[in-house]
Amino acid sequence: MDTGYVKLIVSHAAAVHGMPINVGPIDLSRVALKRPGLVGKSRERDRRPTPDEIKRVVTYFDNDWRQLIPVGRIVRFAIATAMRQEELTRIRWADIAPVNLTVVVHDRKDPRQKAGNDHRVPLLDATGVDAWKIIQEQRPHSSHGALIFPYNGRSVGTAFRRACRELKIHDLRFQDLCHEAASRLFEAGFTIEQVTLAADHKD
Repeated sequence: MDTGYVKLIVSHAAAVHGMPINVGPIDLSRVALKRPGLVGKSRERDRRPTPDEIKRVVTYFDNDWRQLIPVGRIVRFAIATAMRQEELTRIRWADIAPVNLTVVVHDRKDPRQKAGNDHRVPLLDATGVDAWKIIQEQRPHSSHGALIFPYNGRSVGTAFRRACRELKIHDLRFQDLCHEAASRLFEAGFTIEQVTLAADHKD
């Protein structure tokens, strides 16, 4: 990324400001740095939880009377909607459209802009988990407040990591549940455009 930024600045200086700068050495430096492995493309995660791992995590939380946050329900909801932990803890009862089974996620994560990036998410029953049913399960626990899941997103992530550690589930992150949701939508026959719409992926 650093070499990319440098090249962008140098190219801009040459193209826009007419500065006598050659970008060739930057390209050569990138080749030289790749050989010893000092730079390279980031590795994409492809970790998918197994059905057994998901069942164990959900059961762990459902049987833990000390756990005040219904993380098991939140895990299932993430797999149903592909929402990130900080997004699903911001959705509100007022933003649900029961007629077409959707909910608005405000200021959804976007590499270009976050504020104002509101996105209507379908509450599907296509990933093996029914999002609308989970909403109904949650209603008695938060019907007096504005938020559907009135919990801190970081606390959800901390609890999830603790469960994976105690259950000896290796290298599983909450974000992997969102990827799992997208994968299940593809397996259910959804098109690329439909999965992009549901999961709010930009590409």
